[in-house]
Amino acid sequence: MPETPDKSIEPIERLRSIVRILRGPGGCPWDIEQTQKSLIPNILEEAYEAADAIRTENREHIIEELGDLLLQVVMQCEIASESNDFILEDAANEISEKLIRRHPHVFGDEEINDSESVLNKWEEIKREEKGSKKQNILQSVTNGLPSLIKAHEIQKKVEKVGFDWPEAKSVIAKIREEIDEVESAINEGGAIQSNEHLAEEIGDLLFAVTNLTRKVGMDSESLLAAANEKFTRRFNELEKILEENGSNVVDSNLESMEKAWAKVKNKET
Repeated sequence: MPETPDKSIEPIERLRSIVRILRGPGGCPWDIEQTQKSLIPNILEEAYEAADAIRTENREHIIEELGDLLLQVVMQCEIASESNDFILEDAANEISEKLIRRHPHVFGDEEINDSESVLNKWEEIKREEKGSKKQNILQSVTNGLPSLIKAHEIQKKVEKVGFDWPEAKSVIAKIREEIDEVESAINEGGAIQSNEHLAEEIGDLLFAVTNLTRKVGMDSESLLAAANEKFTRRFNELEKILEENGSNVVDSNLESMEKAWAKVKNKET
């Protein structure tokens, strides 16, 4: 049986030792079978769980979920090291050098005094590093991003070259226009589930709403996450109210559920 790494070891090195044991002879069959690609879903899942934990502002939960995310980074680097590709230190050195290069106002002599200028400088240096001054503006947007986040990134990129609404009110007008187009597509008739025109118009509406959240300095992903949490909390309370009255959501009609919903909302105001 492998010896358990002692707690006196530096924490990151201890974690790396544990991962090596898990993937080594006599280790865990599941861990041994994993590849860099097979762990992609785990990275995404842990990143979302870490984000959820941060939203709760629960210290213990945040520490736990960031640890889970850190494990994915260490695991990726250890798998790569087994084929002499790269190690954790390579990734750490790469990001350290990048941060120094892209903060010339901190580690160099440049004068930058506001966040917007910092971001513009970051993008300028990034383009220079990648030799991408002639590439398409949107080419650097990651394809694998969730659609809501990707829409936000697309809009931020085109904003930097001046292709943007002058103010939030203009986006609201666009949203109203898109709602009218959705309604028109619905009124066209036919099977809604297979209506490509309707699907396109709803997509345009979602894109416009994402534009509004960006324009007012927020991000759609966080706002929708908060809305999901609020709805879930309220619906759980709705179920409690129905149960207290000897009923449940399965047996209740819409009118009963709407009355319970109104009670829940009144409690929160």
